[in-house]
Amino acid sequence: MSLRPLSIGFIPLVDAAPVIIAHEFGFAEEEGLALELQSAPSWSTLRDMLALGRIEAAHMLAPVPVAMALGLGGMATRFDVLSVLSLNGEVIGVSSALAERLRGAGHDFGFADARAAGAALIGAAGARLRVGVPFPFSMHAELLYYWLGALGLEAPQALDVRTVPPPLMAEAVAAGEIDAFCVGEPWGSIAVENGVGELLLPGSAIWAAAPDKVLAVREGWAEADEGRTGRLMRAIWRAGRWLGAPANLMTASEVLARPGYLNVPAEVIERGLTGRLVVTASGEEREAPGFTRFFDGAACFPWRSQAAWIGARLAERNGLDRAEAIGKARAVFRSDLFRAHLGPAGAEIPGASDKLEGSLDRPVVVAARSGHLILAPDAFFDGAIFDPGAER
Repeated sequence: MSLRPLSIGFIPLVDAAPVIIAHEFGFAEEEGLALELQSAPSWSTLRDMLALGRIEAAHMLAPVPVAMALGLGGMATRFDVLSVLSLNGEVIGVSSALAERLRGAGHDFGFADARAAGAALIGAAGARLRVGVPFPFSMHAELLYYWLGALGLEAPQALDVRTVPPPLMAEAVAAGEIDAFCVGEPWGSIAVENGVGELLLPGSAIWAAAPDKVLAVREGWAEADEGRTGRLMRAIWRAGRWLGAPANLMTASEVLARPGYLNVPAEVIERGLTGRLVVTASGEEREAPGFTRFFDGAACFPWRSQAAWIGARLAERNGLDRAEAIGKARAVFRSDLFRAHLGPAGAEIPGASDKLEGSLDRPVVVAARSGHLILAPDAFFDGAIFDPGAER
C-alpha cells in the first residue's frame, strides 16, 4: 500500500506522545499515512510553521488557536482544533533558593493543596516574582494567573512573566533569570535533576482536567480532504488509547527518550507519564493521580466549553467583548469533526459538546453515543464552576 505523507510538528515534551506513538507503533501506517515528524525549538516557531504551511498539523498549546481566533498574537491565520492530545501534564516549580524560603516559612511541599502552595508562594516571593512560562498563550499561563488571582494576587500584573522555551526552563532557573516556572514535563523534572529547582505543585491540582495540548490544523484544512483528516484523527486517537494503558507507559518512555524526540533519560520521562514525580534533588517523591491523561474519561474530546473558558479568560485580560470572544472560541474546538470521524471508529462520544467546567469532583456517568461514558473529575481548586450556557 502506498502511504500518503503528512507532516506534523511537535515540541519535545512528554505530551507529544500521541503524535510520536502514532508514528512509531504503526497507527498512522495502518491508516495509510506516513507521518513526517518535525521538532521545533519553541512554540512561536511551531505556530509559524503551521501558519505558513511548512507543516500540515501540529501538537499545539490549547490556547493558541483560541487566541488567534480572537485576533491576539499578530497573526491573521486561523487554526482549528481536531482533538485534545492531553489533559494536564504541567508542573509548577521554584528555584532552590525560593524553595528554601518556602520551607523556612513552614511549607511542607505536600504537592496536592493548591491553596496552601499558592499562599506560601505569594508570602515567600517578596518582590515581584519572576516566573517562566512556555508561551504567552498557554494553559501554563492561564493556570498560573487563575490560581494566584483566586488567592488575591493581581495576576499577571503583579508578576514578571517571561517566555522561556520548555527545554531551556532549567537553564533559565540555573542562570538566575527566573524564580519560578510552570512547564510541561520532563522539563520541570530536569530542573530537579540538575539540582537547580524543586517542584511545588502539579497543574492538575489547580484544574483537574485542563486541556493542555491539542491537535491543530489550519482553518479549512480538514474540510479540504475529509479522508485525510479522518485518517489522521483515527491514528492519533488510537495512539492515545494505547497510551491510556498503564502497562504501555514504560515502553512509551523509552521511545520518547530517543535523540530525535526528547533526548532525556527514559526514567525521567516516565515520571511525567505516570504522575510519580521526584520533587527535590534529594529524591523526595510525590504521586499526582491524573497528572497527564491521554484517553480515559473523554480526555481526547474537544469540549467547546473548554474553549469557551479559555476565550473568557483571554477576553478579560485583553479588554475584549466577553460574549463575542466566547462565541469565537467555541467555534475553534471542532467537536463536530470529532463526532464525524471518530464516532464510527468506536470512540465514546459525549451526548453534548458543552459541560459545566469544574462541576465534577468524582467520576460521573453521562450519556454518550455508545450508551454511557464515565467522565473523570474536572474540579477547579477553588470550587468555581464555569457555565458556558450562561455566557451566551
